[in-house]
Amino acid sequence: MRVLLDTHVFLWANVEPDRLGSQRALVEDPDVERLVSAVSTWEIAIKVGIGRLTLPDPPLRWIPDRLRALAATPVAIEHLHAIAVAELPLLHRDPFDRLLVAQARVLDVPILTADTEIARYDVETLLIER
Repeated sequence: MRVLLDTHVFLWANVEPDRLGSQRALVEDPDVERLVSAVSTWEIAIKVGIGRLTLPDPPLRWIPDRLRALAATPVAIEHLHAIAVAELPLLHRDPFDRLLVAQARVLDVPILTADTEIARYDVETLLIER
């Protein structure tokens, strides 16, 4: 199985794995391919830059280290992914989340998230109960 991790899921998996609830087993399953988009890296870098997120190391070191620790597969942002955003109804205003939804749809993989707004899209969503 392959699954695209939402940005907060990537963060939680690395610093607060208990927040993943029952989905923690999925994230830690060695048979699951964990996909992490460059969208999440971009979002984390912006949040660190504006002071809304603090990491124990600079993003340049922390993100690649955490991708390796999770044995995650990086996913680039392709033109097709960006174009696919145009096909989405405006159910969610966050551009990062909209691009993640578009990537999940193009890649035909579920997205793991705690964001119930993402579940409103026509994309397979695995929700983390809060």
